[in-house]
Amino acid sequence: MSGLAPDFARDEYWMQRALQQAHLAREQGEVPVGAVVVADDVLISSGHNQTIMSCDPSAHAEVVALRSAAQKLNNHRLPEVTLYVTLEPCMMCAGVLVQARVQRLVYGAAEPKAGTVQSHPLLHNDWLNHQLAVTGGILSQPCGQILSEFFSAKRAQAASQQQV
Repeated sequence: MSGLAPDFARDEYWMQRALQQAHLAREQGEVPVGAVVVADDVLISSGHNQTIMSCDPSAHAEVVALRSAAQKLNNHRLPEVTLYVTLEPCMMCAGVLVQARVQRLVYGAAEPKAGTVQSHPLLHNDWLNHQLAVTGGILSQPCGQILSEFFSAKRAQAASQQQV
């Protein structure tokens, strides 16, 4: 992808790829969030939430994808990449985006409780040593729907276990 200007058709394409990762997370019993790292319109890496299966509280989709990209590119800095993620990043993931010097973030659904881009703005503060371009709301409906369905199923399962 060249430049920072949003190309919505391309953003939707890559967000669909991130959604595929979210579906993998759901199949594994993880919170269904997926991410892909792209540079020059080429997939560098992908990831999905793996906190439960890896017993690692930092194994969010963004971190998994960025770790893999850093290994593949042999650099802890990723200044030429765009990260696509299905859910607005949390504070930890926002910090990783800044530390990795990611060029652009594209996210799907807003996260009103813990999101740090739109919901509780953190990424655009003058005191941060890196600023990145952000586009939000790409395929927000399907990105939010997979999460809503996942948590509805979890609540229904918990309610049925209480009735037994």
